[in-house]
This record gives sequence, structure tokens and C-alpha cells, in this order.
Amino acid sequence: MELEPSSSDATSAPAALFAWGANSYGQLGLGHKEDVFLPQQLNDFCKPVCVRRIAGGGGHSAVVTDGGSLFVCGLNKDGQLGLGHTEDVLYFTPCKSLIGCPIQQVACGWDFTIILTENGQVLSCGSNSFGQLGVPHGPGRCVVPQAIELLREEVVSIAAGLRHALAATASGIVFQWGTGLASSGRRLCPGQTLPLFLTAKEPSRVPGLENSKAICVVAGSDHSASLADSGELYVWGSNKRGQLASQAAFLPVPQKIEAHCFQNEKVTAVWSGWTHLVAQTETGKVFTWGRADYGQLGRKLESEEGWRPEKQGSPLPCSRPWESTPSSLHCLTGATEISCGSEHNLAVIGGACYSWGWNEHGMCGDGSEADVQAPKPVQALQSSPGLLVGCGAGHSLALCQLPALPS
Repeated sequence: MELEPSSSDATSAPAALFAWGANSYGQLGLGHKEDVFLPQQLNDFCKPVCVRRIAGGGGHSAVVTDGGSLFVCGLNKDGQLGLGHTEDVLYFTPCKSLIGCPIQQVACGWDFTIILTENGQVLSCGSNSFGQLGVPHGPGRCVVPQAIELLREEVVSIAAGLRHALAATASGIVFQWGTGLASSGRRLCPGQTLPLFLTAKEPSRVPGLENSKAICVVAGSDHSASLADSGELYVWGSNKRGQLASQAAFLPVPQKIEAHCFQNEKVTAVWSGWTHLVAQTETGKVFTWGRADYGQLGRKLESEEGWRPEKQGSPLPCSRPWESTPSSLHCLTGATEISCGSEHNLAVIGGACYSWGWNEHGMCGDGSEADVQAPKPVQALQSSPGLLVGCGAGHSLALCQLPALPS
């Protein structure tokens, strides 16, 4: 889930987009395909002060402007950039087929893109190998965004995982499509018949949420989550890394995470990496849980000394590099922006941009490739307050206010 910047409208100081991390396909929009270990400013881009949302996928990036234009770059092997071709794109490029159709939100999966228009319609492009485009009888891929006709209600939130996608409607109903969760469901629930929505290649209503009104959906590699207007968080799918805060190996239908896990506070926002989750509560506290072996939870685990390789056939061994109980990270309290990559994270706290987690491609922006175990400020951005952040699987983007020039 991306929040909208609060400070960019209030100030006329110039802002700029910065990019760093994995760049094998040009997903940083810098015009080349070399990984970048320190934030680099993008100079040839749309008026950056009007960037509204930033999102990233397996190897592509997408930015929505205040005017509702969509700019994309990076890996395009399956047409996930929606530009009508399958060549990689090294600079942020406007999605011309959407001109005149203002965009509200964009969600990037591994090799596909889900787009929400300002009038609540959902479009999709990219790979459809697992039905993740929501177009049941469509081709194996689609290179131009097309409407998901079966979503007839106005949609307010979208999410894209590795091979599945979600939408929440204005009336609070959650739909899911794409078969991405089915293989782990069959493996972890032998002999059980999976609910139909886990194998659907078209939007299928998620059962078990009838008594709540969803306002936001998020997706991981193998799980889904829905936040209700009551502040309750529901999760389902694979729990292999403890990301569902449950004892079950797989949850075929949504289960509420008990309020005491969040110190009895309402959850107001949620974000998901591939196998970890981050939630913020009404008082600004930030909780993390799930997989932890790259530092993606931003804290040391008590049982760290006892980690052992996972045993065959044991979905939840006793010593494990993950944490299935949400725990608050004091240093992130009051964060105004958060974004999760596959195994790394960005946050904005008091105007400072923080990063932590997996850093093999430099996506934490500290100039090294060593994983970052606790949130720390991105030093290269210390004079440029963060307004908005967004992560791809292994790359990072931030909209920052530029320091005022001496008059």
C-alpha cells in the first residue's frame, strides 16, 4: 500500500525522484543496466513535484503523477509496461494508451501490472501465465492495459503479488484472482479441497470477510491481506515464514490477526514484502513480522543463535529465521511513509528516509552490499527530506525535496 505525500502539496520547494538498487533491466530509469549502490537523482523525468504514487515489481517500476499520468520503465519481456511492445525501457516513459484516462493507483507484480483508474475501473497488462491479469480466456500475456471486465463494482484498492492480484471495492468486498497461492495450498493442505477463489483466473470474491468492510488489500509472494475499516487485519495463504501470525502452515480462508498482537490498537495501514508484513496502528506504532533472515523485520530475533536449516516436511520448525508474532519497532513510530520490497523496506520518519533489510544489490542505499539489520537513515539523502517512497523486488525509489538553493 502506498500513502500519498502530505508535504509535497504544501511546499513549492523543488522535488526530485531518486533511484537505487537492482537495475538489470533499467528499472531505475537512469538509462543504463548497472546496479546502483547510492541514490541517484533522475533528471529527465516528468515534473517530479507532482508524483503521487511509486510502485515496483520484479524488474519494472511505475509512477503515477498528480494529473493521473502513468510513467513506466524496466523489464518488459511480458508487456508488463503496457507500452504495446516487449522491449525493456531504460527511462521512465508515459503509458500513451492511457492518456485521457486518469490513473489513481498502480500495483506491480513479479511480471505484470494492475492499474486502478480514477473512476474505479481496474486494468491489467503483462504475463497472464497464472491468470494474474484477471482475464480468464485471454492470451498468455497482454502488452497494452486492458479492462478487467468481470470487476463491475467501483474499486478503491488494488494489490499485486508474485502471481496473484487483489482488489477491494467501494462497498468493502475483496476479490482475488491468479493461481499463485494454489500450489503452496495443495502442498501444505494435502487432501483438502481448496476454496475456489484460490484457483480462479478471474476476479473471485474472497469468502470469510462478510462481516467486515475492506479498505485496503496487499499481497506477498504467496499470501494476501485485507485491512478493514474497523482497524482489523485479515490474512490468508502461505504461512511458511510466519507471515500470517498463525500456527497453521496455510490459511485457505481469511483469519483475523488478534488485536492484542497490535497492543489492542486499530491497524490503520499495512504493507507486504514477499514473506514479511509491516503494519501501522492508530497511534503511529509500526509492527513487523514474518521472514527475518535478511534483516527485513528491522530487529534482532531472540532465537537467532538457534537457527537451523528447515527440516524436510516440517513447515514450522522450532528454530527458524522468522518471527510469527507482530512486534513494534520503536524507531519507526510516527512514520509518514512506508514501502516494502521483496525483502527490504523504506520508511520516512520526520522527513528522513530510512532503509533496512536485504541489500545484495545496494537497495538500502548505503553504498554497500551488506544486509541492514535495523532501520537507518539513508545518508546520501540527509539533506533532501523524503516525501514519498516505493520499492520494487530489489530496487528503491524516493521522491525527495531538494535543498533550497542559496539566494
